[in-house]
Amino acid sequence: MEFAEVVRRRRMVRSFSDAAVDPAAVDRMLDHAVRAPNAGFTQGWAFLRLDTADDVARFWQATSPDPDADNAWLRGMRRAPVLIVPLCSRDAYLDRYAEPDKGWTDRDLARWPVPYWYVDTGMAALLALLTAVDEGLGACFFGIPATRQTLFREAFGVPDDHEPLGVIAVGHPAAGGSAGSPQRRARRTDVVHRGRWGGR
Repeated sequence: MEFAEVVRRRRMVRSFSDAAVDPAAVDRMLDHAVRAPNAGFTQGWAFLRLDTADDVARFWQATSPDPDADNAWLRGMRRAPVLIVPLCSRDAYLDRYAEPDKGWTDRDLARWPVPYWYVDTGMAALLALLTAVDEGLGACFFGIPATRQTLFREAFGVPDDHEPLGVIAVGHPAAGGSAGSPQRRARRTDVVHRGRWGGR
């Protein structure tokens, strides 16, 4: 598929079929994710791959405020056979930029007006999402509730120095699986400014 077509077709799919996902396609999603740009080639990310029925069920049990809840969104999302959790490590960046080739001698957070551990891991997640489209799959990025972060960490042994950015559900889209906010809101056309703010 041409790259422009991949970008045009990317949607957040919220309902999946029961069809299995080829593990090689998930391999490619992760292989592409780790090719994302990252400050200082820090590679301060990690990816938790959940691709067994038991692991996926354990994820939903740990992260759902009401594990017995039932609604259309949950029914559609819980059918996704694969979940990928991108995680970032702030400490990896602070350590990397205290190395001799970067010229800083401390780990002062004031040096980071933009937290690149989030930015870089977000770009990695986007490459995974685009790869899913190229593989003929659907995917959706969503968050883990703040009140369930500790339970998520405990369920999967996630160390304290890695923070989950969210989750990528992966599977084959069900009919109508990408219906969401873009169906109700128009795409903005006033976001590009040329030369100066307000310039067209």
